[in-house]
Amino acid sequence: MGIIFVVVVIAGVWFIFNQAHAYGGGLFNTGTQVRVETPLEVLKKRYARGEIDRAEYEQRKADLQ
Repeated sequence: MGIIFVVVVIAGVWFIFNQAHAYGGGLFNTGTQVRVETPLEVLKKRYARGEIDRAEYEQRKADLQ
């Protein structure tokens, strides 16, 4: 009876760590990552969406560098 308990506990611990790894790599990791865009990336997206023209894009790009 004692050996079955030990096997169940080991299997439970293995399952918890395996699930934690699958959902973000750690027990206390929420799995969410925040990525902050650089100003240049924001500028490129605005140009790609047509919010600003080429002249304004080039000027702002030069200002950033």
